[in-house]
Amino acid sequence: MAKLHFYYSAMNAGKSTIMLQSSYNYNERGMDTLLFVPSVDTRYGEGKITSRIGIDANAIAIDNKFDLYQYVSKALKNNNNIKCVLLDEAQFLTKDQVLQLAYITDDFHLPVLTYGLRTDFKGEPFEGSKYLLALADNLIEIKTICHCGKKAIMNLRVDANGDAVNEGAQVEIGGNERYVAVCRKHYRDGKMKKSDNE
Repeated sequence: MAKLHFYYSAMNAGKSTIMLQSSYNYNERGMDTLLFVPSVDTRYGEGKITSRIGIDANAIAIDNKFDLYQYVSKALKNNNNIKCVLLDEAQFLTKDQVLQLAYITDDFHLPVLTYGLRTDFKGEPFEGSKYLLALADNLIEIKTICHCGKKAIMNLRVDANGDAVNEGAQVEIGGNERYVAVCRKHYRDGKMKKSDNE
């Protein structure tokens, strides 16, 4: 039975790597996949999913008006070998797009694998994540660790000096130079590095 999956984590847990591996596994067995990525993430070029360990793949870039259901419906008419839909940076989806993914699973019996952050740098849920947490059949946490060794569940935004940033727009694309995954204690303290007296 096909399901809608939401793989979530803090920054730098390997979500894109796991997603690309999942797509590769389908392809290796002769099955086609559809890969999507929000167009807002242009760190590696539009329509490109790139992991920190150096693997990448082309994907369909989508904006918040893109109709995933209509696109997949048309794609299936042209290719009945599509067996899975995968979407990176799922936190940037709209509520309607999350519903579209749920309907793709229900109506076309396709597994849909989404990967994204649960919360932003203020600890607030993203729209896409909020509705995936509510509607996904399977919720899978991808774990990473804070510099102190505890599980990292928060995303600390930092400036060029490494100091915590507490204000600004919810969406600001960046990687290791802009965000650090930390435990709740170090998020609260605004610390990205372990001090000598901890």
